[in-house]
Amino acid sequence: MDIHTPCALLGGLTPHEFMRDYWQRKPLLIRQALPNFRPTLTINDIRQLVRREEVESRLIWKDQNGWQMKQGPLHRLPSQKRPDWTVLAQNVDAHDDAVAALMHQFRFIPDARLDDVMISIAGDGGGVGPHFDSYDVFLLQGVGKRRWQISQQKNLSLEPDLPLKILSHFEPEQTWVLEPGDMLYLPPHVAHDGVAEGNCMTLSIGFRAPTQAALACGLLEAASDQIMARLGNTSGLYGDPPLPGPKLNGTYKDKGAAATSAPAQIPDALIKETLAVAEKIQFNEALAGRFLGQWLSEPSRAAAFETNLDGDIDLFDEPPATGTLVLDRCTRLLYRGSYAFINGEVAAIKASTPIKMLADQRRLDCSALKKMSPDVRDSLQAWLEDGWLHYQP
Repeated sequence: MDIHTPCALLGGLTPHEFMRDYWQRKPLLIRQALPNFRPTLTINDIRQLVRREEVESRLIWKDQNGWQMKQGPLHRLPSQKRPDWTVLAQNVDAHDDAVAALMHQFRFIPDARLDDVMISIAGDGGGVGPHFDSYDVFLLQGVGKRRWQISQQKNLSLEPDLPLKILSHFEPEQTWVLEPGDMLYLPPHVAHDGVAEGNCMTLSIGFRAPTQAALACGLLEAASDQIMARLGNTSGLYGDPPLPGPKLNGTYKDKGAAATSAPAQIPDALIKETLAVAEKIQFNEALAGRFLGQWLSEPSRAAAFETNLDGDIDLFDEPPATGTLVLDRCTRLLYRGSYAFINGEVAAIKASTPIKMLADQRRLDCSALKKMSPDVRDSLQAWLEDGWLHYQP
């Protein structure tokens, strides 16, 4: 995608203009973002999907006792003729190629931020109540109509003792009815309430928004794994291969320490030594890249890879001259500098130009194979056998 070319998906804005003027700033209603849009999955398909154990799903309804919620798998659902119910299916992109392809239309935003596609189906009047999200979301109408009300109110207090996060006070400022192909972008913390008008389906393209606590804790875990890796223990998630850094293999010494009359008190010298050692830990771009590369490339919990689908293809000894290598819909391939990260692992090969092309485009022409070194073809063969990569003639 050319980020400076007007895009129908963004209502004629270029991706550059959208990111500059709207992303994390203000809502945007886009009429017919996808003209004549018809989801590949039907309402009945979603009703069947949420019966499966590996699909994260919820049934939400409101009755005389207030808001109710049931976690999936959902073997019994309300009739489509009944009002006031909603079913949510998470990570549908992990289960359907076309939904994954739809999500990839939003890759003018880094993959590190792209999360999943949630699909909701609802009977007339169904919704999840007025609420807000802590992440960016595109709400694409797939079937039927949904009335959206939004507000950029400051009061985001929630009703207590409910199974859902429902706003205590919702004061709508704008109202729109979305039809198939219409889309609404909402930045974080914009209050919104979507209510089905008849049977409907809405697709939510959501984005990851790590908390500062998650980033800090992850970086500390990576630092810990690297400390141990440089001592020979590479069992930690972020330890292999070790990065350059201090080898903290010395021991605490207190030669000349005076006798103490308060033996239970932790010595000042030991406190100072601990802080001094901590200052030797290198919190740098290499460590952050290692943590983020592995963490953000970890497949969703719904991911399932089918092995040996391309068992007759030999990329190592007899690489095909034609065709295309395509990443599986569940594969996440990222890179930073010379490191490539795939499905939560540090790739055994460097992020060379072809590997970066595969990551950015999610496909690679097989004509590039003959120029690759044997170790690169060997890694691609392993990805093929693991179901992370597929060959298309």
